[in-house]
Amino acid sequence: MNNFKKFFLIILFTLTYNVSNARPVPDSFADLAERLMPSVVNISTTQTVRTTNNNFPFQFPPGSPFEDMFKEFQRPTERKASSLGSGFIIDKNGTVITNNHVIANAEDIIVRVGDKEYKAKVIGSDPYADIAVIKISSKDSFKPVNFGDSDKARVGDWVVAIGNPFGLGGTVTSGIISARNRDINLTRYDDFIQTDASINQGNSGGPLFNLNGDVVGINTAIIAPGQAGSIGIGFAIPANAAKNVIDQLIKYGETRRGWLGVRIQEVTKEIADVENLKKVKGALVASVGEKSPADKAGIKPGDIILEFDGKEIDTMRTLPKVVGNTEVGKSVTLKIWRNKKLISKRLVLGRLESTAEFKEKKSVPKKINKSIDIESLKINVRDINKTDKSERNLKANQTGSVINEIYQNSPLNGLLNKNDIIIEVQKKSFQNSLELDRVIKNIVNKKETTVLLTIINSSNQRRYLGVKIK
Repeated sequence: MNNFKKFFLIILFTLTYNVSNARPVPDSFADLAERLMPSVVNISTTQTVRTTNNNFPFQFPPGSPFEDMFKEFQRPTERKASSLGSGFIIDKNGTVITNNHVIANAEDIIVRVGDKEYKAKVIGSDPYADIAVIKISSKDSFKPVNFGDSDKARVGDWVVAIGNPFGLGGTVTSGIISARNRDINLTRYDDFIQTDASINQGNSGGPLFNLNGDVVGINTAIIAPGQAGSIGIGFAIPANAAKNVIDQLIKYGETRRGWLGVRIQEVTKEIADVENLKKVKGALVASVGEKSPADKAGIKPGDIILEFDGKEIDTMRTLPKVVGNTEVGKSVTLKIWRNKKLISKRLVLGRLESTAEFKEKKSVPKKINKSIDIESLKINVRDINKTDKSERNLKANQTGSVINEIYQNSPLNGLLNKNDIIIEVQKKSFQNSLELDRVIKNIVNKKETTVLLTIINSSNQRRYLGVKIK
């Protein structure tokens, strides 16, 4: 009996301890909402949309000789389009934070604070992170809010969203943080906080507050199947990531992100197997920009970046985030997996905004020469020729095989396309399609089950592909 009492007391003490240390459920958000409402603004923008009215019940294809002939009957028209969003004040001088997509291409920006309306101008914007800083054109003093430490926000914490959904300004919703570090392929630097606080169209750019009244996120996106309203899945840019961008926009009017100069791709299980990498992780370097920081440091295609400036690169998507958040001009160390060994490289970061980003032209080779079947891969290929090199801006000494056809039972079906060029097998180049056939047959004869192909796709992007073969 004594043992039972002792056991009961231990359980009771444990439950009392846990409850007393847990944060109580709020009785009301009214006091918090009342305090924060003056700092949240409604944003409306206007822009001119130019269209051409076609008075005919048909349309001429581009380049048609009739297109110019009937141009005078096609009257250009202009109309004003408007959009709504939200924002929040971070300085008493009227500095407001919102999403870039709220104010992009806007001719006029009107900010409503309480029952007053003000004109505003753009201080700086960043489409990559979808963040913009605007300034209210007024000498009035405004009530700002503070950023909180979003790294301390935990799944299950209470949050409050205030914004302008569907033009209904001053709307308050509450919920919890549903997940952290969400990557929804919306921006290059996705690292969203997911919340079930109701967020709808017009909430974009508005703040996500914790119970202290600090901004822990900027409401940016929702999942709404079939254009429906909120289904309890909303996404906010974490305050810590946003603040870094905002500080640069205020100081410089633009962002200054670190730049490595590599094109990367995911490390698949097949690639990890070929590379003798124990764990599927890192970012595989598909190509290196000429005269880029990576090029100057001796980083090569095929390298797998496992660590950047002391930070582990667990997936491909992690690398752009840590590089972009690193100061331009900083000397950093990279840990790289090359030829099944771990090596280190040191380099000085460049600036992303000073580069031309991904402006490669698509082209299809016209000249076709003799082709052969690669039986084990179930594809038909031909040798790369001068026309390919000229039209696709390849090196004069580039060798490889252009894919003419991928058969239905090919292991490359759905992975590669016609006109992709295979340039390496197991990271070794080959001279022509006959040699490619011999190399693949040799791999099959050795009873190896995975082949690593280096390819140049139709967009002239170099990448690696691990393929299981029988």
